[in-house]
Amino acid sequence: MRTYRELFRTPEFTPLFVTCSVQVAASTVSGLALGTLVYAATGSPLLSALSMFGPSLAQVVGATLLLSASDRLPPRAAMTGLSLAFALGTAAVAIPGLPMWTIFTILLALGLVASVGGGVRYGLLNEILPKGGYLLGRSVLNMTVGAMQICGFAVGGVLVTALSPRGALLTGAALGLGAAVVALAGLRRRPPRAAGRPSAAETWRTNARLWSDPARRSIYLALWVPNGLIVGCESLFVPFAPRHAGLLFAFAAFGMLIGDTLAGRFLPRRWRDRLGPLLRLLLAAPYLIFFLHPGPVLAVAAVTVASVGYAASLLLQERLIALTPEDAHGQALGLHSSGMMVMQGVGAAVAGAVAQQTSAATAMTVIAVASIAVTLSLAPGLRPRPAQEPVLRVPHGDLDDQARSSA
Repeated sequence: MRTYRELFRTPEFTPLFVTCSVQVAASTVSGLALGTLVYAATGSPLLSALSMFGPSLAQVVGATLLLSASDRLPPRAAMTGLSLAFALGTAAVAIPGLPMWTIFTILLALGLVASVGGGVRYGLLNEILPKGGYLLGRSVLNMTVGAMQICGFAVGGVLVTALSPRGALLTGAALGLGAAVVALAGLRRRPPRAAGRPSAAETWRTNARLWSDPARRSIYLALWVPNGLIVGCESLFVPFAPRHAGLLFAFAAFGMLIGDTLAGRFLPRRWRDRLGPLLRLLLAAPYLIFFLHPGPVLAVAAVTVASVGYAASLLLQERLIALTPEDAHGQALGLHSSGMMVMQGVGAAVAGAVAQQTSAATAMTVIAVASIAVTLSLAPGLRPRPAQEPVLRVPHGDLDDQARSSA
């Protein structure tokens, strides 16, 4: 599968695409509204930021307790239920007079539920598309996330002004309900990919099995750590250039869009293993120039080029799928998604701590060097092997030797 036309002609991809797009728009609109509402009520920038981004930190708990549900729930029911839970939770926090602790309790619950979403969504994507189609499909969903976030923040700002923050929250809840309707009507009923009931114990067991294989372990570390550190560099755009931070963020998104398009649509399979290491280094190397305190034009150029390197994640995800049995695809991709969110928060915290002691430019340089060092140290474990097999190593031989395929 090499063209967007083929992709959108694939049965069920369009409803999945619409469901994901509407859900991202709903999250963006409601996040902006909630941050505005909390800041107006408390005057606290910290609480306002936590109301917008704090729920993603709950995913570290969900990754250890709930991820087994990604493969053990019927995908259509799970997609519908997740969107419906978001809609109900968002509508609940719009109720006037709620104590702040109640609002954050609801947000924590929504964050835990959302931790299952990545595994369900991307596991279903891999199930819908023919073999070899995941890379193109995931790149399109990545591009959609960026576009819908831009639109969502713009529309959300208008709604907060025109309707009030609570009106914007209710709009976000309505969008979430719309996503649930699209998922229910557009996706066909499928059985779960794995047998058994979801549980914390099963989540732990499967996570341990996924982590036990050295090849998968190297892929996970390469997906989480270098990217998380570079997000830490991005978190310093405001202190580095307060007047041009918006421009830097915009061109970072533009560079990522270019990378996703090139890797998903135009990069031949024979070039993926060759260019993957270069893309992983490209993600960090341009940030070394910040040691020289570049002006706006050079800084924007460096950020744009560096963000093309995010496309390396698409290539690594394709390899992760090839190394994982089908009945664990959802949890494998969910573990990637949750770990990525957690490491982005860690990267931002580390970068901020270094900048506090030095300067934003110095911190960005130090963090870029750390990202390059991690990438180089992981390189031996990421070299393609002649015949990689999707095996979950099981201590007592109670799980699969099935689903063999070449990477």
